[in-house]
Amino acid sequence: MNLQTRNKVDASFSMASMTDLIFLLLIFFMLTASFVTPSGLPVNLPSSIVSTIEVPKVSVTVTKDLQYFVNDKKVTRNTVESELKRNLASPNGVVVLHIDKSVPTEELVYVAGIATSLKAKVTIATKPK
Repeated sequence: MNLQTRNKVDASFSMASMTDLIFLLLIFFMLTASFVTPSGLPVNLPSSIVSTIEVPKVSVTVTKDLQYFVNDKKVTRNTVESELKRNLASPNGVVVLHIDKSVPTEELVYVAGIATSLKAKVTIATKPK
């Protein structure tokens, strides 16, 4: 009488499902990280208690040595308005201001006034405390 089974249980562990899981997590984090678009320019932002993330349509950066950038493109102070007009497709666009904290308030008001005159929503970028 032969009592042995014909089906043997394989004791090895398959890493295929683990690899699929890691690949899906990698894709998820790559996609969600692209939704936050920080300014690529080195600006020392002021801090605030509440900091919300706004998806920018147009980003305006003013560095501490008063260089102006619209969407990482260097412009002069006099051409900021024309560059904003060109980049704002709709009148209800969003302009995010990345202003260095050592820049005089006059420059912030100048750029915010231009964006407001173009009927854009103006947001100031800050870092949380």
